[in-house]
Amino acid sequence: MDFAYPQLLYLLFLIPLLFGLYFLDRIARKKKIEKYGKMLNQDILMPEASNYKPILKITIMSVVIAAMVIAVARPRGGALETSEERRGIEVMIAFDVSRSMLAASTNDPNGISRLNRAKFLLNRLIDKLENDKVGLVVFAGEAYTQLPITSDFISAKLYIDELSPEMVQTQGTDIGTAINMCLNSFTPETDVNKAIIVITDAEDHIPGAEDIAKKAYEAGVQIDVIGVGTTKGAPIPINASKGEFLKDNNGNPVTTALNPEAAEAIAKAGGGIYVNGSASDAVKQIEDYLDKIEKSDLGKLKYKASAEKFPIFVWIALIFTVLDVFILDRKIGWLQKINFFSKN
Repeated sequence: MDFAYPQLLYLLFLIPLLFGLYFLDRIARKKKIEKYGKMLNQDILMPEASNYKPILKITIMSVVIAAMVIAVARPRGGALETSEERRGIEVMIAFDVSRSMLAASTNDPNGISRLNRAKFLLNRLIDKLENDKVGLVVFAGEAYTQLPITSDFISAKLYIDELSPEMVQTQGTDIGTAINMCLNSFTPETDVNKAIIVITDAEDHIPGAEDIAKKAYEAGVQIDVIGVGTTKGAPIPINASKGEFLKDNNGNPVTTALNPEAAEAIAKAGGGIYVNGSASDAVKQIEDYLDKIEKSDLGKLKYKASAEKFPIFVWIALIFTVLDVFILDRKIGWLQKINFFSKN
C-alpha cells in the first residue's frame, strides 16, 4: 500500500483530540446534571437518555473522519504497472486569476473568456509534460501555491477546473511575486533543470517582474510567458447572463487589453519565449522550447487506474455517515423491554 499524499495522514491525530474533547464534554455535562439530582436519580430524571449512544456516535464519527483522511491521502496498491526511470524537468505554472481574466479572449465581448482559454491551454500543456513534474501557482495582486511540484497529473488536472478570480482576494497582476512563489515551490534538487510558465494577460502588471525574471534565469530557471486576450481590449463581465459589465465612476465600461510588450519583456529577461495564446500552435511552441532544456532522471512509480483505493474509504465514510443519522441519543424502545439479567 502506498499513498500519493502521505503527509495528510497526520490529520488522523485529530481523532484522539476528538475523543479527548468528547470526554471533557461528558465530565462537564455530568457536573451540570448533578446540580439537579444525584447520578443515582438520573434514570428517573431522564428516562429516555441513553448512556451508550453518545460513545457509539462519537466512535462512528471517528471512523468517518479516519476514512475521509485516508481517502484524501490517495491510497494506492495492488496494481503497480511498472517502475521506470523517466527523464524530464520541473515546471511550475503561474496562472493569472485576476478579474481581467474574465474578459473575452477575442474581439467579441461575448466570446470565450481569457480564463477559460487559459484553462484550455493549461490542460493541453499538462498533457505534453507527461515526462516532467508540474506544480501550480495562482496569482493576482498576491500569489499562492495551489499545487506543489508533483508527477501526479490526475490531481493537477482536477485543480484546473476550480481556477477562478475568487481564489485571490487582492486584485492586480503581480507577476514578479508569482515568479518568486514558483521559485520557492520547486524541489531542492540541484541536478534537475527547472522552468516557469506564466499564463497571463499582463494587463496593469506591477513593475519589477522583469528584474525578478532575470534573477530567476541567472539562477538557472527559464521563464516562458503565454499571453491571453487581444490588444483591442474587452469589457469585464460582472453578470454574463444579463450582459452586465464593470463600469468606472462615470458609468463607462472598463476595458482591459492584452499587454504583449510587457509579457514579451518578462519572457526575454527570463531567457524564455513569449507565445500568443490565441495561436493554434501556442502549446507546441512552448513544448518545443522546453524540449531544448536538458532533461534529468526523474524516477517514478506508474500506477494503473485500478491501483486507486480511495473509493473504498469514501464508501466507508458514506455508510457510517448515513448510519449516524439513524442513531438517536435516546434509548431503543424495544430493547428496554428485554431483561438480560432476570432470574429464572
